[in-house]
Amino acid sequence: MRFEKCRLLFGDDFEKITKAKIILFGVGGVGSFCLDALYRSGVKNITIVDFDTYELTNQNRQIGSQYLGETKTEALAKLYPGINYITLKVTTKWIKEFDFEKYDLVIDAIDDIPVKVALAKKTYKKLVSSCGGAKRINPTLIEIASIWKTTNDPFAKKFRYELKKSDFKEDFQVVFSKELPKKCDGMGSFVGVTGSMGLALSSLALQKLRYL
Repeated sequence: MRFEKCRLLFGDDFEKITKAKIILFGVGGVGSFCLDALYRSGVKNITIVDFDTYELTNQNRQIGSQYLGETKTEALAKLYPGINYITLKVTTKWIKEFDFEKYDLVIDAIDDIPVKVALAKKTYKKLVSSCGGAKRINPTLIEIASIWKTTNDPFAKKFRYELKKSDFKEDFQVVFSKELPKKCDGMGSFVGVTGSMGLALSSLALQKLRYL
């Protein structure tokens, strides 16, 4: 049986996991690995949302990047048959108008701070989110914590600042790295960290599903 090992591990919670409806925003270096882990764990109803196309520079860290020039959503739908996808650039206006009611869990793996804030304000009760993964090389320093308790992550600090500025006082959990970002030109990245963040995000998602 394809998911026998997962069923053994999750026990009675496995049925809840397989029936869950998840929407995943962003399928890049973090989100694509999160998708892969959820799909392999028996989650059957996954909707991915992204607008980007694969470029050569994605191939150091993104699942599906062999499909150069294709949209990430359509390429990943080939690799993970049965998933749903929405191909568009998400905006705060779109978030405010979109109906999240049918989803059990919202996963944020994007790097657009205003959109992350809009997602948090609307879906925090069923949200898990990722913070900065670039400029780091040590996956053992990845942790899960409240958005208000992250350390050494400038991206998370900016996220918190914008949440506070919008009068957001609620809470949700995030995946982040305690490793101080390396000094490098541009947003250098290592799949050992970004991929590990995606796997940690999938673990956080499954744990949250079990206790909803």
